[in-house]
Amino acid sequence: MKELLRLARRRQPELLRVLEHLVRTESPSNDKAAVDRCGRLLAAEWRRRGARVEFLRQKHRGDHLLVETRLGPARPQGQILLLGHIDTVYDFGTLKRMPWRVAAGRARGPGVFDMKAGLAIALFAVQILRELRIAAKKRVVCLWTTDEEIGSESSRKFIEREARRSDAVLVLEPATGLGGKVKTARKGVGEAEIIVTGRAAHAGLNPEDGINAVHELALQIERMMRLNNPERGTTVSVNVMEGGSRSNVIADRARALVDLRATTMAEARALEKRLHALKPILRGAKLEIRGGINRPPMERKNCAALFRHAQILADEMGMELGESFVGGGSDGNFTAALGVPTLDGLGGVGEGAHAQHENIVLRAIPARMALIAGLLASL
Repeated sequence: MKELLRLARRRQPELLRVLEHLVRTESPSNDKAAVDRCGRLLAAEWRRRGARVEFLRQKHRGDHLLVETRLGPARPQGQILLLGHIDTVYDFGTLKRMPWRVAAGRARGPGVFDMKAGLAIALFAVQILRELRIAAKKRVVCLWTTDEEIGSESSRKFIEREARRSDAVLVLEPATGLGGKVKTARKGVGEAEIIVTGRAAHAGLNPEDGINAVHELALQIERMMRLNNPERGTTVSVNVMEGGSRSNVIADRARALVDLRATTMAEARALEKRLHALKPILRGAKLEIRGGINRPPMERKNCAALFRHAQILADEMGMELGESFVGGGSDGNFTAALGVPTLDGLGGVGEGAHAQHENIVLRAIPARMALIAGLLASL
């Protein structure tokens, strides 16, 4: 591990040059042309290192990248999956007001932390294994997707397909905190849409003939707030509301979008059941509930042994590796839910994901690179 770390430190300047190109090549989820440009750049870097790259073509989203690199025997026994995403939450043109820059031991720019640093770290982890002629027992496959930030609708089938073929999944999402904790548990995440249909009427002449959809929605929101259970980690948040047409017309329609999160699959199912059991309160109102949990929880039991293994490797470098439980979801939720050992948060160390001050800590990069390399060589 110490030899890997020494070489990782020597390769950091080269990694930063690649990372700069990735960050400067903006890749918002909803801009297929832009995210495909970034994907082609990343594919070219892998091909330079002898990897086989396949584009999983998409009509409306960016093309996902499937990368295979062999570091061991001609017939490897099993597979390790490196998983991450190319897309970012930033609109095209953000780079003008949030430029790439390196200063005071940090690198900054849109998507540098979430998660282009992780993409670069994986690339160079494989490179340093090649340079040191360290073999991996298993086939190494990378799946870099293009729609994680908007729900992974087009990529989920590929994620689950490769996970089922794998003995372990290493997710290059950002670490937690400046201490670089990896993520051993995540909440399940979902979205529900509440649609209320009422009946319009004049608000002054005959309000009694109307059924106010906005009032019904307000009553339903109060009900939904009772579904929150902080002790179990279950949260229900109504974050978007709309309804009605004019102040003098009884509203005949209203809707809300609801964020749902739960720590276990059992709790997620129970939350969905309670949500879909809601009934109208006002006489004559109609209630439609769509959606639910679409990203299953990542439960710690599926990655405890893998985390302990990573801790041992970190200890060999003279470093501590902590763990965290977070409320946000990632594509690692899908792989862990299949029962495949999954360790998340192995990417860059920094802060400010999705924010103007997004950045990574430069001195933390070599250890992450060496840790990924060590995991690939020892699993």
